[in-house]
Amino acid sequence: MRHRIQHTPETEIQSRLKRLQPLLEKASLDGAFFHYKIDYFYLSGTMQDAFLYVRPAEEPILFVRRELERARRESPLKTIVPIKTFKDIKPFIGRMKRVGLQLDVIPYTMVLKFKEILGDVTLVDSSPLTQQLRKYKSPFEISVLEHAAAISNKVYDEIPNFLKEGLREIELGGMLENYAKSLGHEGLLRVRSLNYEAYTWHILSGRTGSIVSQSDSPMGGLGLSPAFPVGASMKKMKRGEPILVDFGISYHGYHVDQTRMYAIGCMPDLFVKACEVCRDIQYKVLDKALQGMRTADLFAYSKQLAEDAGFGENYLGYGHHKVNFLAHGIGLELAEFPFIAKTHDYPLEPGMTLAIEPKMVFPKIGSCGIENTVLLEHGSFRILTNRDEQITVL
Repeated sequence: MRHRIQHTPETEIQSRLKRLQPLLEKASLDGAFFHYKIDYFYLSGTMQDAFLYVRPAEEPILFVRRELERARRESPLKTIVPIKTFKDIKPFIGRMKRVGLQLDVIPYTMVLKFKEILGDVTLVDSSPLTQQLRKYKSPFEISVLEHAAAISNKVYDEIPNFLKEGLREIELGGMLENYAKSLGHEGLLRVRSLNYEAYTWHILSGRTGSIVSQSDSPMGGLGLSPAFPVGASMKKMKRGEPILVDFGISYHGYHVDQTRMYAIGCMPDLFVKACEVCRDIQYKVLDKALQGMRTADLFAYSKQLAEDAGFGENYLGYGHHKVNFLAHGIGLELAEFPFIAKTHDYPLEPGMTLAIEPKMVFPKIGSCGIENTVLLEHGSFRILTNRDEQITVL
């Protein structure tokens, strides 16, 4: 699989900006600053140390603190300006009354610096604008996601060549990460969060699959220490236990997520049945999504399917550890809009991509499930991580 540096086409950047500018006008914003690098990468094509200023009807300005020449090579924007401090932007901006800032992720000290420069202005959260745009993937973005999915499928195909009894969870993860990086995996998953961090993969075997941790997921794993209490551990994998591999791939900034199940020798009948139920839930929910069922109703429907199959107590966690989502949007961030979740209520539409992950957790025994990255199309869906979904028994 060949790897090459890929820049976002100018037509792609211009299309995104043209969709953003009417949203700024509708929000009665004189302009908006995008300092969060995921969003200014989406709008400019570079992730050098910078921030982007976008106005409703004028050329955007990319203010670069470091590294100017790389930013100019990577971004097709016409106006790219070097600055040393925030005060250097003042000659480039006019008087404003309402200004957008990404208030969900901007440090308070940076807000104070902007207020010092901008004066008496009303600050408005502009993050929902880019989150709305990024829900829908363009043909260019889909092509990058397809490449990421191809890497993901190759990684899962390689697992039987590494997995063996007595191998530690963390060792398998390291082997797979090394292989994935040889294919172009960037080794980093981005999440819009203050304190979330994890490997790009979970390897959970037997009992560790039922351990809950800091992450908002049905299971978290033991991890290596209280300082890193999530994901793969030093536990040695054994025959006859469920082994869950959840390996996210990032390629040119875009993510795909996939989970498959493995076992050495045999898979216990309980987990064979639970995996069948998870696959059934996945496809029935996707079919209902195509019929127009809203996301909150899809989540409730999935819970009812699990109840009807006799796995209600284990679906998406157990006890008070249950999570309230079945699927998360995926793209430049691991979790972005849309969500199939208890508190999200809207229809899914063509052009959206999401990672759907019905999973079961059995206290002190283990966990199982499936996860796929799915593209919604007109009247159909397409699973990008289209590797065999059956349990692999070695």
